[in-house]
Amino acid sequence: MRILRIHHTLPVLLLVGISYAAGPAHAAGPDFQYVGQDDRVHGLTAPRGCAAAEGGGGRAVTNTTRGSATLYQGPRCTGRVVGVLRPGEVTQVRPHFASVAFAVTG
Repeated sequence: MRILRIHHTLPVLLLVGISYAAGPAHAAGPDFQYVGQDDRVHGLTAPRGCAAAEGGGGRAVTNTTRGSATLYQGPRCTGRVVGVLRPGEVTQVRPHFASVAFAVTG
């Protein structure tokens, strides 16, 4: 009986291993995501230039764009730079930010 259980779980384990080895799949969805001051997840798809985005305060931010994302404390990408996220970076940002600037990439 024990061999039978292992036999049935083996295909599942192989699929998981193959998916993991192939690398993460790029799911359709926002290229830049953050948890806002309202504790909701917000996202921007194909962002360029400056965008309003109120997040941070220890909340998660994800940048899957091709370029870096610069987080500003003030609106319209003004004020102090709070952080810069490289492409593919996921982190918590402190303190809060009010806007984010994206490099224009081709």
